Amino acid sequence: MYLAHFGLTESPFGITPDTQFTFPGNAHQEALNTLLMAVKSGEGFIKITGEVGTGKTLLCRRFLSALSNDYVTAYLPNPYLAPRVLLIAVAEELGVTIDHNHHHLYLLKDLNEALLAYARKGKPVILCIDEAQAMPIESLEALRLLSNLETEKRKLIHLVLFGQPELDVKLANPAVRQLRQRIAFHYRLRGLRRNELEHYLNHRLRVAGYRGDRLFTPGAVRLIHRASHGTPRVVNILAHKALLSAFGEGKQQIVAPHLRMAVRDTEEARLAWWKMWAPL
Repeated sequence: MYLAHFGLTESPFGITPDTQFTFPGNAHQEALNTLLMAVKSGEGFIKITGEVGTGKTLLCRRFLSALSNDYVTAYLPNPYLAPRVLLIAVAEELGVTIDHNHHHLYLLKDLNEALLAYARKGKPVILCIDEAQAMPIESLEALRLLSNLETEKRKLIHLVLFGQPELDVKLANPAVRQLRQRIAFHYRLRGLRRNELEHYLNHRLRVAGYRGDRLFTPGAVRLIHRASHGTPRVVNILAHKALLSAFGEGKQQIVAPHLRMAVRDTEEARLAWWKMWAPL
């Protein structure tokens, strides 16, 4: 590929969430601060939403890594589970030994006893659920019952939901209005602003070993933002394809024509012809 051509040690624009490449953009830092503040204040439900590719999974990993060892954490990457199976998955993530044949009410009792044991040790429990928009309504209700577990002073478990905007539609269902009312903190992730994008590109290039002069021209950067709307995953796809295009031509700098070829080849970033050729 193009790594040696540009003096890179690894691919700078992968789409797999990697905390090594974390860029402290405004939106992500605000969301992380919201999560940390919500947990410290002892709230039961927290919600983070954002469009596909805005970095919700990466944010979740940053959040979990920012917590001290005083917390017990659990992470469910795929919550498309029936209520009983969901409770079993939560128990397994928390290291709680339970009888899988129990009715879900007894599973709740087992979890309650385990959470009380953590509370006596002074260890708050945090459960992060990714792709929460995929959860069945019945499983969301099971989460509400789980959030009912509390002492006179505080909740026994903090629940953080990460999901696409469809999660808000699901939570608007009257069947889960009690859960919706319990969400005390929420944040909507947005894309990178135009003045952040060049810093984002340069940051990832530096992490990947690049030490040369400016690689993306200002016109190329503006076209990336125009085509991606600042969505990090789309930015990465376009930047990767532009690097391939420049490498194929033997060029050492990414210019607007390289980006136009990348945009034409990326369904999520296709622009009307006049936007493609409008002044940059």
